Amino acid sequence: MTSTFPAIAPALGATKKRQPTQKRVQFGDGYEQVLRWGLNQNPAEWTLTFRNITDVEAASIENFLDSRADDGAAFNWSPPDESSAYKWRCDAWTKQIPVNGRNTITATFRQVFDP
Repeated sequence: MTSTFPAIAPALGATKKRQPTQKRVQFGDGYEQVLRWGLNQNPAEWTLTFRNITDVEAASIENFLDSRADDGAAFNWSPPDESSAYKWRCDAWTKQIPVNGRNTITATFRQVFDP
C-alpha cells in the first residue's frame, strides 16, 4: 500500500520542472525529428520549501521521508496546483533551523510511474 505524504503545505514559490524523455535526430538541411522515449516520457519534478514549520511538523516530514528512503517505496502527494495525487520519490532534502522552534525543509519530489 502506498503511503501519503503528510498534509503540510509547502510555501508559495514551489518550482515545477518537466523534461520530456526524447531523442532528437538533426539532419543537415535543418530538419529535425523527435522521438518520444518510453511510455511515461514527461515526468514532473517539484522543488518544494516547507518554511516556518514547527518542530513537530518538521519531524513528521523527516520521519516520513526517512521511512521512504529505508523502504524505497514511492508515496502519494498532490501538487499545489492539482487536486489529484500522483506517485513520487524524494531522493534528497535539507533541513535548516533559522530560529529555535521553527524549521525550513527543502525537498525535490520526482514523479514516478510505479504500478
